[in-house]
Amino acid sequence: MRKFKIGYRTAKTALGTGIAISIAQLLELDFYASAGIIAILCIQNTKRKSWKVATARFFACALSLVFGFVFFELLGYHPVSIGLLLLFFIPVTVMLKITEGIATSSVVLLHVYSVEKYSLGLVANELSIISIGIGVALFMNTYMPSVEKELTGFQIKIEENFYKVFSELAYYLKHGDNGWDGQEIPETANVLRAAKSLAFRDVENHFKREENHFYYYFKMREKQLDVMERMLPIVSTIEYDVEQAKMIAQFIEDLADSIHSGNTAYRFLHRLRKMHEDFQAMPLPETREEFETRASLVHLTKELEQYLILKSEFVGLKATS
Repeated sequence: MRKFKIGYRTAKTALGTGIAISIAQLLELDFYASAGIIAILCIQNTKRKSWKVATARFFACALSLVFGFVFFELLGYHPVSIGLLLLFFIPVTVMLKITEGIATSSVVLLHVYSVEKYSLGLVANELSIISIGIGVALFMNTYMPSVEKELTGFQIKIEENFYKVFSELAYYLKHGDNGWDGQEIPETANVLRAAKSLAFRDVENHFKREENHFYYYFKMREKQLDVMERMLPIVSTIEYDVEQAKMIAQFIEDLADSIHSGNTAYRFLHRLRKMHEDFQAMPLPETREEFETRASLVHLTKELEQYLILKSEFVGLKATS
């Protein structure tokens, strides 16, 4: 059984619905309860989405009043008239990209149908209900809780998992297999998906913000994770003990200790390229096993270089770098 929980959106929806109905009832509007329905439909997860939905619903409802006048006054107040009206109305909303307003427009049309008399008073009543419902919903959505704490939590978890992966790679190169199951790889992939979704939602809650540094950070880590996954089979094939393996293991350990949101990758890139030059200056391998091992280690350094290049292109998180 899932844990009972009242979220902030649920609370806003409940409060906004009550306020919208109260205002409409206080103004003695007909069908005042519909203001609550419109408020429920317009309260969304993000400010931008809420504004988009509210705009679509308002124009769709206003358009439905025009269609109602044409069809009901010409064809009469019959069920067939409603069917024909919707047959033309829905394609028009699709064409105008305001399909979010179909449900609320249907409520308005049924109000007109139930009254069976089109008048300016009815139009004013329906526009008032629509405006109250949408206005209250937009007001309730002006508050969106900060998600920075959650984003920072995702960041910490990802960096902890990266540290674990690199530590295990270094251990393998120095001492061999210790039974690590690699669970941090799929776990990190799941964390990254959730983190990117939350970061994108944060952008949608700010009208003047078109980007989120956390989002770019998680995208960078996602690409790095792909590189790390490519490292695993390379390391697993290294069984022959060579000096170069210990040098790379020490490099990876130092890299693991330096995982953070800032950007110091250029230092490790310089060190990696210097180490690669040192490898080239070393004596040639004497056996086939040593040759294959050193070839795998060179391949591993190329992947490490790609990992660091991805980080070097990231400017760092403003809040933490």
